[in-house]
Amino acid sequence: MKLWEVALIGVGLSMDAFAVALCRGLEMKKFNLKHAVIIAVFFGFFQAVMPLIGWIAGAQFSKYIESVDHWIAFGLLGFLGLKSVVDSLKKDEISGANDETLNIKRLFVMAVATSIDALAVGVTFSFVKFERASYVVYSAVLIGVITFLLSLTGVYCGNKIGIKLKRKAEFLGGIILILIGIKILLEHLGILPF
Repeated sequence: MKLWEVALIGVGLSMDAFAVALCRGLEMKKFNLKHAVIIAVFFGFFQAVMPLIGWIAGAQFSKYIESVDHWIAFGLLGFLGLKSVVDSLKKDEISGANDETLNIKRLFVMAVATSIDALAVGVTFSFVKFERASYVVYSAVLIGVITFLLSLTGVYCGNKIGIKLKRKAEFLGGIILILIGIKILLEHLGILPF
């Protein structure tokens, strides 16, 4: 497998993370570089680690993940999206739009949900001929770096949009999360092309 092929895989895998990072940026009142980097690190880390786990687990694990990965991602993203929509409709302050705190537990769940596909890609790495095992590690790091950069960009872009949208930002972010979950589900059910 060539470097440019791995880079394309990384871009493809990071699109869900980019969209979710965009949602997190939408919820920020003011762009917070520290929080943006933490968000990007979470997404990049899990996108890098999941292919390694998949590669190590190999073919015997793929049949279990492939049959349920889309349902797990759909459930997690759907739940988080619905929660964002409900929270946005409350009369109180927008939950999650606090620049002072970052909900690490929620971020962890989103990072795992958006990286489940990377686990399946890692399983496919066990079937691909790599000259050395270290190339799999390099590939995983490249996927993680690409995801980190795109997620950081997503938070920034989302924040620039979110400043203008205020309360509607969390509602929009919730809808996007739900749509990402539906997209993942429909792709894996064969209703949408990959």
